[in-house]
Amino acid sequence: MQLKYLKTLLMPQEGPSKVTCMAWAPNNTKFAVCTVDRVVLLYDEQGEKRDKFSTKPVDSKYGKDSYVVKDMAFSPDSTKIAIGQSDNIIFVYRIGEEWGDKKAICNKFVQTSAAVCLLWPSEHAVVYGLVEGKVRLANTQTNKSSTIYGTESCVVSLASNVSGKGLLSGHADGTVVRYFFDDEGSGESQGKLFTHPCPPYALAWAANSIMVGGCDKKVVAYGREGHILQTFDYGRDRTEREFSVAATSPSGQSVVFGSYDRLRVFNWAPRRSAWDEAKPKEIVNLYTITSLAWKKDGSRLCAGTLCGGVELFDCCLRRVIYKNKFEMTYVGLSQVIVRNLSTGTRVVLKSHYGYEIEEVKIMGKDRYLVARTFDTLLLGDLLTNKLSEVPWPGSGGNEKFFFENESVCMIFNAGELSLVEYSNNEILGSVRTEFMNPHLISVRLNERNQRGVEDNKKLAYLIDIKTICIVDLAGGFNLGTISQNSKIDWLELNETGHKLLFRDKKLRLHLYDIDTGTKTTLLNFCSYVQWVPGSDVVVAQNRGNLCIWYSIDSPESITMFPIRGDIVDLERADQKTDVIVTEGVKTVTYTLDEGLIEFGTAIDDGDYDRATAFLETLEMSPETEAMWKTLSKLALKTNQLHIAERCSAALGDVSTLRFLHQTNKIADKVSQELGGDGTVFFQVQARLAMLDKNFKLAEMHYMEQNSIDEAIEMYQELHMWDDCIAVAEAKGHPELDSLRGKHYQWLTETGQDEKAGEVRESEGDFQGAINLYLKAGLPAKAARLAISHADITNNSDTVSRIAASLIKGEFYERAGDLYETIRNNQRALECYCKGGAFRKAVELARLAFPAEVVKLEETWGDYLVQQKQMDAAINHFIEAGCSLKAIEAAIAARQWKKAVHILELQEDSSAVKYYVKIAQYYTSIQDYEVAEQLFVKGGHLKDAIDMYTTAGRWEEAHKLAVECMTEEEVLALYISRAQELERDGKFKEAERLFATVKQPDLAITMYKKNRMFDDVIRLVAKHHPDLLIETRVHLAKELEAESRFSEAEYHFIEAEEWKAAVHMYRVNDMWEEAYRVAKSHGGAGAQKQVAYLWARSLGGEAAFKLLNKFGLLEYAIEFASNNFSFDFAFDLARLSNKEKIPEIHLKHAIFLEDEGKFPEAEVEFITAGKPKEAVLMYIHNKDWPSALRVAEGHNPETVPEILVSQAKFCFEQKDFLKAEAFLLRAQKPELAVKYYKDADLWSDAMRICKEYLPNKLSMLQEEYEEETSKKGIRGVGGLLEQAKEWEQSGEHSRAVECYLKVKDESNAALMEKCWMKAAELSIKFLSADRAEEVIRLVGPQLTKLEKYNAAAELYLNINLIKEAIDVFIEAQEWNKAKRVAKELEPRYEDYVDHKYKEHLKNQGKVDTLVGVDVMAALDMYAERGQWEKCLETASKQNFKILHKYVARYASHLIKVEDAPKALQLYVQHGAPPNPQNFNIYKRLFLDLINLPDTDGPESYRMWADLRNFLLQLCENMSRSAEANSPAHEDFEQMLLIANYYATRSATKGVAQLASLAAKLSVSLLRHTELVPADKAFYEAGLACRAVGWENMAFIFLNHFLDLCDAVDEGTLDALDHSDFLDTDIPFEVPVPSKLCVTDTQREQIRDWVLMVSMDNRLEQVLPRDERNSYEASLVAANTGLHSLPCVLTGYPVLRDKIEFSSVGKVAIKKDWNKFLLATKTTHSSECQDVLKFISHWSGGLPGSGFSFS
Repeated sequence: MQLKYLKTLLMPQEGPSKVTCMAWAPNNTKFAVCTVDRVVLLYDEQGEKRDKFSTKPVDSKYGKDSYVVKDMAFSPDSTKIAIGQSDNIIFVYRIGEEWGDKKAICNKFVQTSAAVCLLWPSEHAVVYGLVEGKVRLANTQTNKSSTIYGTESCVVSLASNVSGKGLLSGHADGTVVRYFFDDEGSGESQGKLFTHPCPPYALAWAANSIMVGGCDKKVVAYGREGHILQTFDYGRDRTEREFSVAATSPSGQSVVFGSYDRLRVFNWAPRRSAWDEAKPKEIVNLYTITSLAWKKDGSRLCAGTLCGGVELFDCCLRRVIYKNKFEMTYVGLSQVIVRNLSTGTRVVLKSHYGYEIEEVKIMGKDRYLVARTFDTLLLGDLLTNKLSEVPWPGSGGNEKFFFENESVCMIFNAGELSLVEYSNNEILGSVRTEFMNPHLISVRLNERNQRGVEDNKKLAYLIDIKTICIVDLAGGFNLGTISQNSKIDWLELNETGHKLLFRDKKLRLHLYDIDTGTKTTLLNFCSYVQWVPGSDVVVAQNRGNLCIWYSIDSPESITMFPIRGDIVDLERADQKTDVIVTEGVKTVTYTLDEGLIEFGTAIDDGDYDRATAFLETLEMSPETEAMWKTLSKLALKTNQLHIAERCSAALGDVSTLRFLHQTNKIADKVSQELGGDGTVFFQVQARLAMLDKNFKLAEMHYMEQNSIDEAIEMYQELHMWDDCIAVAEAKGHPELDSLRGKHYQWLTETGQDEKAGEVRESEGDFQGAINLYLKAGLPAKAARLAISHADITNNSDTVSRIAASLIKGEFYERAGDLYETIRNNQRALECYCKGGAFRKAVELARLAFPAEVVKLEETWGDYLVQQKQMDAAINHFIEAGCSLKAIEAAIAARQWKKAVHILELQEDSSAVKYYVKIAQYYTSIQDYEVAEQLFVKGGHLKDAIDMYTTAGRWEEAHKLAVECMTEEEVLALYISRAQELERDGKFKEAERLFATVKQPDLAITMYKKNRMFDDVIRLVAKHHPDLLIETRVHLAKELEAESRFSEAEYHFIEAEEWKAAVHMYRVNDMWEEAYRVAKSHGGAGAQKQVAYLWARSLGGEAAFKLLNKFGLLEYAIEFASNNFSFDFAFDLARLSNKEKIPEIHLKHAIFLEDEGKFPEAEVEFITAGKPKEAVLMYIHNKDWPSALRVAEGHNPETVPEILVSQAKFCFEQKDFLKAEAFLLRAQKPELAVKYYKDADLWSDAMRICKEYLPNKLSMLQEEYEEETSKKGIRGVGGLLEQAKEWEQSGEHSRAVECYLKVKDESNAALMEKCWMKAAELSIKFLSADRAEEVIRLVGPQLTKLEKYNAAAELYLNINLIKEAIDVFIEAQEWNKAKRVAKELEPRYEDYVDHKYKEHLKNQGKVDTLVGVDVMAALDMYAERGQWEKCLETASKQNFKILHKYVARYASHLIKVEDAPKALQLYVQHGAPPNPQNFNIYKRLFLDLINLPDTDGPESYRMWADLRNFLLQLCENMSRSAEANSPAHEDFEQMLLIANYYATRSATKGVAQLASLAAKLSVSLLRHTELVPADKAFYEAGLACRAVGWENMAFIFLNHFLDLCDAVDEGTLDALDHSDFLDTDIPFEVPVPSKLCVTDTQREQIRDWVLMVSMDNRLEQVLPRDERNSYEASLVAANTGLHSLPCVLTGYPVLRDKIEFSSVGKVAIKKDWNKFLLATKTTHSSECQDVLKFISHWSGGLPGSGFSFS
């Protein structure tokens, strides 16, 4: 046990302020503390202060300071507290069950001295100790007290044992006295137990010993009889002081002692039977501990101190979390607290024997608890808090638990079923059974109250699969056993346990009446059967019929309805019973006649008058007749004779009716004359016994009253003469002879000759008796009488008559006896033989005819064989010398040894044939050695060999065969035998035979022929391993041909031919299998390829779904495109990735181009958005018209390019005019000039330049001059040569100028070379300024030629960093620009980044910008309105960025009045509890509730999304810093409103829930500070009118019209609220900006209100409830008490309620059940969604039996 500090309940004071006493309530919910100021403080179990009250002195005249409270104790029911005071009185205060209940004194006990300490062990008994030394008991029921025992020394402490049945008192002189109210069989002594060395102020009675502490600083443990077990001495510890108080844990396993600044903990060690001290709990400045109180569940310990402080400690050995659902706190070795983490409910599990709890499990859908100790089993129901502990010695933990029955746990262990009833600590019963199916076990425990039956506990189970046993668990005896000739698959007792239904495997339904022991077959072909809950009505299905037995006491009375489906369930609720039937895809409900069911309930309740009244309303039918019979039977049992008479009249039973009518007359007459109940009068009781055919009981009633004549008269009327005469004889009646005469006369008149004969025989008239017996056709009786009287046998005539009658009646044996009596032996022998009485015949023959004895023995044997008495016949045949017959009889009688013995004695060869038969028997019992000998003796050697081969004993068979056969014969024999075995299907045996003669190929052939391929493979692998792979492939192909694909696959894989397996599955359209094989054996590539082919075989949407499932859409599209399956690629792209379609068109176009199909290729290029490619295709193929046509139609900017290409072609063909025309058309005169120059046609070039490029004419002329000069003197070559000469001569400046003068536009490489040379020379040899000037001239030229690297390098050589960076930027070489800036001039890094971002923005490359500046990219997306792209990108960053842009987008949507879309945005991305978003959320909520026409079922999804969004928001806020803030409360209110709107939309879609929808509309009126008032009153008024609540409708719609008028005026100041006084409908509401209805609708409402007000039929008052308040108001008008709103309707929950796990979540039970029923019957998805939401919101649904899966 460990103590862990939790909190301080009461802060200590600066000085002494002693906590005088403390106490925990037994129900663990209240904790009381009394301080020195005599005020009792009450805390809850969490340690929160909830209440307080002041104590009172014995008399107010003494004042409040005249006493101190010494001790207090809670009552066992936790509703009272007993206070012991120093002013000689004990007060008992009633504190109630709830916090805030009024406190009142209910008992007071004045004493002769101060009450020092108190205990309250049982219901009305308060035990207290006085200063004067007495221990007394106060009875709170009688308000009296008495002394238990007295001593001479002051009582200083009291302690009770763990059970509360015994107490200890400690006295100031050290004496400790023990007293038992009940020693519970322990046999421990009472009285003075021991004397402690000092006053035992700290006294504790633990489970195994008594512990005492005091001022001597010692803790002593005493045994049960007062001897010292252990001593803990702290005298040497200077910090330790006296022990002032002690407390025992509820389990008695731990004790805590309080002293100064310290708590010492002692734990009992059961294995050592000794106390161990744990580490003490030391708290500095705690001071002396004056009081300790241990919570009754053992989980908390409170310590009160001298300074007035109260500290709370947690007590546990260990704490375990089970399945993340339950917390298990081990507060002691034998005590565990199990707490449900979701609901907070707790169960205290405790071993009553104090055993250590080893293991705790939660089973049965988290409802039932199972725990073990080494010798017991603890079981509990967490829902009802019922716990049991039963003896359960070690069983190895192999039990199986079944929790199908809510009142009993079924435990199976080693073939034994044990039943444990929850809250009962003994095993209810144990039986042996092997059948653990709950459908084969039925337990009923007091499920229905029955008259005169207090404990009704019955069990039905299977002894074996065909035998049912029924056991009375209360009495412990068998009620009956039912044997059935077929297997039983279902059984169930009715709720009263009087009848059992069971069904066998042949679908026959049987009923067994346990009281009468009769079994009745109710139905054949029964597919469903069930008892209707709460009744004895049976519902079953027979093929297409619904069968109902309303009165099971009359099984023949059956009601049948045709149905088209199958019964799936039976539901009974709200006085309605429905049978649920599935008919195809729909579910149909059949409602049973509740009246007929109600009859059964009335019968069970014993209300026969009600049952009679009900039956009188029904027409007579088979069911009604059965019920009248049942009622009649029960009425007779309970002596309700007038009801029984009425039943007889209804049934038309006139005789019973008349008899009961006469009986009732007698009873009524007795009641009038004598008073009291007339049915107990002896005549009435006798007549009732007569009616029950219990005549002996009727006789007893008459005889007890000495009414002999009436008894005789009764028997005479019933013609029961034997009983009549017996009564007369017994009582010596004077009319006895007369009665005998009448009896004989009656017998003769009625033809009862046998009975008359018996009378004559009893009178001694034997001859007369014989005559009557013969007349009655009873010669055997006559013969018996004749044989016993010699005088009759002497009369030959009589004997002849008797014998003739006997022979005629075939009573041959009796005739033989008669003949033997008269010495006629021959006739006697004949009769004996005819009658089969051979024993008498043989005995007679031995005396009279010895020669006939042998013949008679054989005849006797034949007779016995005919009678199938073979055993008996054997000896008779032996006696007669008929050995063969004896052998046959012995074989037939299975007397094999006797048969062998007789056979071995025979010498006749004809007897040899019997050896085979006997040998076959020994073969069957596997006695092969004897069988072999017999086969050999009989000459059937082959049969012996067959016997051994059949038995698999090949060695013996081979040994026999070799001994008597050649090798060829053995081979032939074995092969033929193996072939026979093969024909018989005994392939293993045949294989062994083939193997024995070394013919494995024949075995392989056999297996192959019989398609047993596994065996073929096994043998091939064993005998021909080189052919194994070939064989597997061959077998696989054969199996494939037979469609045995899985087997074929196995062989393909084993042969490493997985491709063949894939091909097999593909060919047979088994793509799943093909894919599986490819995935398992072919790797990723094969897997993808098979998936692609599979999808291609499916096509369309199915292919898309398949590839999407495998994540291969991109691959499939790419693969299809690359493999020219363009149609399939298009299909996939259209369904999944439309961006890919242009790419596929492009690939298709390239394919068509390669195929030479240019027109089709053109179409595809254009569709792909690549008309330029089509143009280039036509250009490449010199198809200029087509190229122009495409360009002009789709890509006009490429027209000049086409014309230039065509011109170039014409120039090459020397067709200059056409070329010129094309170039001019392309507006490229400079190219014409160039081409003419290249062709050395300068005149044409001049002409074109003059006409089209006059500004370049001078340049051309100069060029022409240079060209001519080149041809003459210098030219470009001359400049280069001059430059080189200057360079060589050291004139570098002039060389640079020469290089710069070189101009040859046609030779860019030459120009570049010259410029680079000029730059190089200027850098090396010229001044820095000149070099810079040259490079600034050359650099731009190189840049124009796109020689960016060269230009940049030049700039860098003279340290022009900025210019170099600009060159790289112009070349879009951003990385180089960044590197240069970073390495050479870091201050330009921002400049480069800025330019790069500008470039990306200008180019619109937002996707690239994301990688550089995410926020800029996101802002650009937002500015462009690309919100989806924006949110997608933001979601990849972090939650904060995402919700920044979600909020921006939501604000945008709200501005454009698209609130539903904004809602979907938050549904998709979640609702963070950011305060900056709260205005958006509120605006979104207000916009949605202001939307028109959103109250119908079609709007459910919107309201459900709003509700779920607000729930998520509230949950997020509760986990954030905004928890419990005003904003949080606002959103909680919005969540409630959204829930009402969603639930209203759901209920409007279900007709039977219209009233709930109306209630929700009414409940919304209390939220009109948020909901538009006009809309709320309008919708509430219409909803009330729709369900007929016209009074409310009138008030709401009238107020709506007032609101409309107020809105028109712009103010609500003049609005009349008088109708809503004393309600919670707010008066101060916002003025709606515009009305929610049209003028037409407004006028319609006005007309209706006017019409109703003119009618004067409605009272303008809101309906009130039991609080005398408006029924929808949460606040009671008179008391101001607030009621919780129903989560379903918003109405206040008053009485019948359903509580949910979450605090404050309740529902009105009636509305909840109505909603559940409607949801079940309509299967409304919206209603199911509402249930899911409520389950989440309220912490789980209560148990309703409903699943919305």
